[in-house]
Amino acid sequence: MDSNEFRRYGHEIVEWIARYFENVEQYPVKSRVKPGEVKNALPDMPPSGSEPFDRFMHDFDEIIIPGITHWQSPNFFAYFPANSSPPSVLAEMLTAALGAQCMLWETSPAAAELEEKMMEWLKVMTGIPPEFEGVIQDSASSATLAALITAREKATGFRSNREGLSDAGKLRIYVSTQTHSSVEKGAGVAGFGRDNLVKVTVGNDFSMDPVALERAIEKDLAGGYIPCCAVATLGTTGTTAVDPLRAIGEICRKHGIWLHVDAALGGTALLLPEMRWMTDGIEYVDSLVFNPHKWMFTNFDCSAYFVRDAASLIRSFEILPEYLKTRTRGEVNDYRDWGIPLGRRFRALKLWAVIRSYGVEQLQSMIREHIRLAKMLAGLISTEKGFELLAPVPLNTVCFRYRPAGMNDEEANHLNEKINHALNDTGKIYLTHTKADGKYVLRMVTAQTNLTETHVLKAWELIREMASALSSQDGAVNID
Repeated sequence: MDSNEFRRYGHEIVEWIARYFENVEQYPVKSRVKPGEVKNALPDMPPSGSEPFDRFMHDFDEIIIPGITHWQSPNFFAYFPANSSPPSVLAEMLTAALGAQCMLWETSPAAAELEEKMMEWLKVMTGIPPEFEGVIQDSASSATLAALITAREKATGFRSNREGLSDAGKLRIYVSTQTHSSVEKGAGVAGFGRDNLVKVTVGNDFSMDPVALERAIEKDLAGGYIPCCAVATLGTTGTTAVDPLRAIGEICRKHGIWLHVDAALGGTALLLPEMRWMTDGIEYVDSLVFNPHKWMFTNFDCSAYFVRDAASLIRSFEILPEYLKTRTRGEVNDYRDWGIPLGRRFRALKLWAVIRSYGVEQLQSMIREHIRLAKMLAGLISTEKGFELLAPVPLNTVCFRYRPAGMNDEEANHLNEKINHALNDTGKIYLTHTKADGKYVLRMVTAQTNLTETHVLKAWELIREMASALSSQDGAVNID
C-alpha cells in the first residue's frame, strides 16, 4: 500500500468510524452469530498474493461486524462499561502510526514523561494522595498481579524471586467472596497457590466483613500461616459493593499486611468529590488500581496503577541485561521495571486526549449522570409490583429480579434466566447476570459513554413487558 492508497483508505476508515458512532444503536447489541459461523466464513488458506484493501473492508462489513457485540451501544447494559470516545480513538490511531516501543525512557522519552504526568493528573483528579506514584498497566488483572508479587517479595525479604518459594512459608491472601476472579488467578500465577486464598464472608450489602477478616487472620496465625496481602474492592464486579477501607486498613496495618485496592470499576467515580467517601482510610493502602478504559471514556487498554512504595515495586520486577543498560538509568522512570511485560504501548496518549478534550468538569458531569440514572432505575424497580432490588446501588449498576407473588426462589431463578436470554435475543438491549445468596440476579449497568435517560427508560419498559409476558399463564411473548 503506497502513500496515496493509505491516505484514501485512511479517510474511508475515519468515515466508517464516524458512521459507526452515529448508527451503533441500529445494530443488534449482542451478536447473533452461532459458534463457528465467523470462522467458517473465512477461507481455509491465506492468500498467496496481495489483495485490494477494498476486499478487506467488504469482508470486515460482511463477516466481522455481524460477529461483534457492540459495547459502544447506549443499549449495552451488560458486564461493565468498556467505554471509548472520539478523542480516544483518534489518539489511538496516532499511537498505532508511531508504533513506539515504550519500555524505557530512552526508547521514547515523550511517552515515559507523558505517562508520568498523566498519573500525576489522575491523582489530582481523584484525590489519591500525592505520595503515591503511578504507572499505566494493560489491565487491572496485571496490576493486581504486580501488587501480589510485590507483597510476596516484601514478605520474603525480596528472596522469593531469586530463591523460589520453597522456604517462604505458607503465605496467605485475604479477599471477600465477591472479589474479582483475577485475584484467584493471580494467587496461582504468583506462586501463593489458590488454596492460600482466604475468602472472607460479606455483610448484607455484599462488602467484606472486617470482623470476619480479623478472625480469619488470627486463625491463620495460630495455624502457622503468614498473612501477606489483602485485597479490598471499590465496586465489585457482581454487585458493585464497596469494601470498608478504614476498618480493613487498620487490621492490615496491625498485622503488617499489604493492602491492595481493586477499584477497577469504582475508581473513576473518585473524580466526584461526593464519592470520595469510598477511599476513607486510604492512608492504610499500599496499592490501588482503577481502569480509565472502563468508565473514563478511554478505550482499552489503559489501567492506572498506584503504589505507595514504588521502590519495592521496582525491586520486585527490575532485571538489567546488558542491552537495556542506559546512561539515564536512575534519573528517569523506566516503566518496564514497574510491571511484568518488557514491551509497553504508548497508552498515555489517548488518556491525555480524553482529559484535554472533555475537561475535568465534563467528565464529572457524565459520571454523575450515570450514577443518577442508576439510582433513578433503582427507584423505578423498587416501586414496581413483582420486582425487587437485590443489592445497594452506590455506583452505576442495578441488581434486581422479577418475582411475582407466591413464587419461590428456585422458580424465580428459572424465570429470571429466561427473561435475561429473551431480552438479549431481541437485539434491543444486552443484560448479564450474577448470583447473590443463591438468587439469579439481573444486572443493568448505566455507564455507556452516550447513554441517556431515554435509553434507560426504553430498556426498563422492555424488561417490564418481557417479565410480564414470560410469567403469564401461557408464556406467550410478543415484543415488537
